[in-house]
Amino acid sequence: MAAERGLAVATCTAPVNIAVIKYWGKRDTDLILPINSSLSVTLHQDQLKTTTTAAASRDFTEDRLWLNGKEADVGHPRVQACLREVRRLARKRRGGGEDTAALSLSYKIHIASENNFPTAAGLASSAAGYACLVSALARLYGLEEELSEVARRGSGSACRSMFGGFVQWQRGERPDGTDSLALQVAPETHWPELRVLVLVVSGEKKPVGSTVGMQTSVETSPLLKHRAEAVVPERLAQMMRHIQERDFEGFGQLAMRDSNQFHATCLDTFPPIFYLTDLSRQIIALAHRYNTHHGHTKVAYTFDAGPNAVIFALADTVAEFVEVVRRSFPPATNGDQFVRGLPVGSAVLSQELVAAVVTEPVPGAVQYILHTKPGPGPQLVDDPSQHLLGADGLPRSRA
Repeated sequence: MAAERGLAVATCTAPVNIAVIKYWGKRDTDLILPINSSLSVTLHQDQLKTTTTAAASRDFTEDRLWLNGKEADVGHPRVQACLREVRRLARKRRGGGEDTAALSLSYKIHIASENNFPTAAGLASSAAGYACLVSALARLYGLEEELSEVARRGSGSACRSMFGGFVQWQRGERPDGTDSLALQVAPETHWPELRVLVLVVSGEKKPVGSTVGMQTSVETSPLLKHRAEAVVPERLAQMMRHIQERDFEGFGQLAMRDSNQFHATCLDTFPPIFYLTDLSRQIIALAHRYNTHHGHTKVAYTFDAGPNAVIFALADTVAEFVEVVRRSFPPATNGDQFVRGLPVGSAVLSQELVAAVVTEPVPGAVQYILHTKPGPGPQLVDDPSQHLLGADGLPRSRA
């Protein structure tokens, strides 16, 4: 926590995570308790992150919030739930009394948050956003305890963004949610060869938000109930084993099956929800053709509540598959900007591979590919020049 002219400031960054065993459906919408456990991979913040600055001052007259430079509703129930929980923990830690050296809990808070990726486009922006909010507030108030339960109150999947690497969100059993927490299954260093390609096909806001969509599924989909009770527990154990053993064949097959079943529950919802587009389905078919050509699972897709594909692969597959995507969905105008993130080497495709895998090209369909890998959990930003709020507690103008 930095202090500037009576201003207490803390800035953190937090990652996006991609579920490979999906969370869909709450058993308690207020506490955000899931109907099943889930498991995710935390993506590296060099490519995808939220940055949040929280500041407190006796001079502030009200709590305020800015998202990507625009003022937003700080009264949003989930933002308030996180603020309330962090302040409650800070009060509890101080034994109910005011520590004169500690930040006054009566001070109003200013919060500014920015994503370096499209918000609400199926790239888990709320997970990174609430994990970052809770991390920055906790740093501001000097909290160091388990915070995934607090992040969960903002967005369910945010609890998984409180850790790096491979993370399980435990369903829990208690009605008060105190055992519905995130736990790290393995650190980001556990599987050094694992890579992630995000195929961005749309930066648009999705037609049915996750919150509304999943509750409609809970109310109307018998398949979702069967999935939560009969399918997920076994899959979760299998997926943790595949990760521990770094078994890409098992990991990839199960990730694809679970993604497909999640979207099947969306179709089983009434009225049905369509997050996948024709282009999403073309990418699915491409992945299967590619794997069939090679005779084993070299790439694995998963889709969250949106049309963008997340492809897992090992490092030695990336260059060839990126070239397959480039041939299948030739970039319209941004040839030099088509691949972003970690560098990708060049690959020469055999005629046999092209004939078997690249069918009818669809120019311009994929906007760009983001190449990344598993990464760490939330990070503190020590450099004061990186604070999103200035000494006056207002957003700095970003030139």
